[in-house]
Amino acid sequence: MLTWKVLSQMTPRLTANYHTHTPRCQHARGTEREFIEAAIANGIKTLGFADHSPQLLKNGFVSGIRMLPEQLPGYVDTLVKLREEYKDKIEILIGLEAEYYPDIFDDLIGYISQFPIDYLIMGQHYLFDESTSPYVSLPNDSEDSLADYADQLCEGMRTGKFAYVAHPDLKNYVGPNEIYEKHMSKICLTAKELDIPLEINVLGLWQKRIYPSEKFWRLAGEIGNTAIIGCDAHSPEAIYLSEFIDGCFEIAEKYGVKLTESIRMTMKK
Repeated sequence: MLTWKVLSQMTPRLTANYHTHTPRCQHARGTEREFIEAAIANGIKTLGFADHSPQLLKNGFVSGIRMLPEQLPGYVDTLVKLREEYKDKIEILIGLEAEYYPDIFDDLIGYISQFPIDYLIMGQHYLFDESTSPYVSLPNDSEDSLADYADQLCEGMRTGKFAYVAHPDLKNYVGPNEIYEKHMSKICLTAKELDIPLEINVLGLWQKRIYPSEKFWRLAGEIGNTAIIGCDAHSPEAIYLSEFIDGCFEIAEKYGVKLTESIRMTMKK
């Protein structure tokens, strides 16, 4: 049995994390067991795996940032067995981080519905689909692109399949702030209407990415959104980065954003 040192020396502020990856996404490392052992060592009571879902792109494009469709059965089978093994120590949930690509989303849902998936989180890294559009975190001053990003997230939320929106502030719009607020407020308003949490992302804070974005969370606080803190762990040691988890709590506190540790199991039948 692996033994993990305690990464957080104090009583953990975060006891549930639903955003955990595996090497199947081609940019994470560590076994599922190592992630679980790290979570237990640091007081996590609920650990959700949400690796990047496969996508059934019709043009034959093969993604380099997600599992392949044929890897999904092994992903689920591994976690089902570990969930049973660790049931007396931690709650393990099986999820996926999925893009909302309108033209093929029904195909994706049809495929993954064959497996005991508990929930999806929406992690929108591309518009329309990744074979034809650039990564949304690249600097861009196009209002049309920003509007498309906001509309795609809102449409995805309205499917009812997503438990929450991962890093909603991933879009790197570098134009006027009033244009940013005009479109990003649509995301916040839709999430509030549907009671869908928005994620304050620990990985982004740790790696000094453009997110969590202060201007986005100020807007979310004004609108009255609920947030969830997601570790977005791509390695076992990233399961509990206490300094950066505290930083995410501070963002929520600064802007008056309510926090939750509960999500809906949106794929449960």
